[in-house]
Amino acid sequence: MRDSEFFGHVTAVAPGKVNMSLRVGPLREDGYHEVATLYLAVSLQEEASVVPRDDEAITLSLSERSAFTSAPLDDPDVDDASAPGVPLDERNLAHRAASTLRDRLGHRRGVDITLTKNVPVAGGMGGGSADAAATLVACSALWEAGLTKEQLAEIGAELGADVPFAILGGAAVGQGVGDELSPLLTRGELHLVIVPAAAGLSTPQVYRRLDTMRAESAVEAEAPRLDPDLVRALCTTDAELIATLMANDLQAPAVSLIPSLEDMLDAGLVDGALQGIVSGSGPTLVFLARDAESAGQVATRLQERTSVWAIPVTAPAPGARLLTT
Repeated sequence: MRDSEFFGHVTAVAPGKVNMSLRVGPLREDGYHEVATLYLAVSLQEEASVVPRDDEAITLSLSERSAFTSAPLDDPDVDDASAPGVPLDERNLAHRAASTLRDRLGHRRGVDITLTKNVPVAGGMGGGSADAAATLVACSALWEAGLTKEQLAEIGAELGADVPFAILGGAAVGQGVGDELSPLLTRGELHLVIVPAAAGLSTPQVYRRLDTMRAESAVEAEAPRLDPDLVRALCTTDAELIATLMANDLQAPAVSLIPSLEDMLDAGLVDGALQGIVSGSGPTLVFLARDAESAGQVATRLQERTSVWAIPVTAPAPGARLLTT
């Protein structure tokens, strides 16, 4: 392995994700929930640029090109690089990714990491996980680790349940806590509209509300499973069928915490979306459109009527990959 000082910089990108279906089982003894989810990587990407240092320090900063630089809600539970109250230090997933990788490689090289954030912060789209995935890929190249995507995904699983999917991208069924991935072969392209919310939600908060709502309703959670028809429809990118089968057990608790989400979901349907859903733990919303033209129209109408930021995207998108070396 050559010394890292021989390199100038390395840049990698990794996609944000949406959950086209998310089924949540009962609370486990370890404090987590068993889930069955259908991940879909989207064309919104996080970017990590790494530059070697002469010392052992790992530093983090945010690029001025970032579309999102803070979470809408200052919440200490939010685990995202740019969220207020979350310092850019060893508590950050990107920092932890670089530290974990170099420990695995057995050296103490330092690195400066600059993140460009294009995925909504604290919005249930895995922006922090994408930061970690891009950082793993960039540092692996910088340090000439020679690791495969599968090996990097294994390391990423130590950092968070969404990191392995951000590395692999595409579409996948996620089980366990979401980290047990079964990649799907897809053909065609789906067109979505992403609507970041004006307020943030922390994932633990939404899961706690789900548990409370189930207890109050005396609903006993069952082992989670995905609708096999939805999985097949995603593989063929059949938008019309997908729209009838999308589901998210965390949508009701997210809406109960931010009731205005219900109005925005209704607005998207009025404006021509086939279906709308809370993405993951929210509060970002994702609308499924019939085609690219329809997605553009839905985004424009939502922005004109509600003054929200509506972003047309495509899916599935590739996983973490190098841009420059």
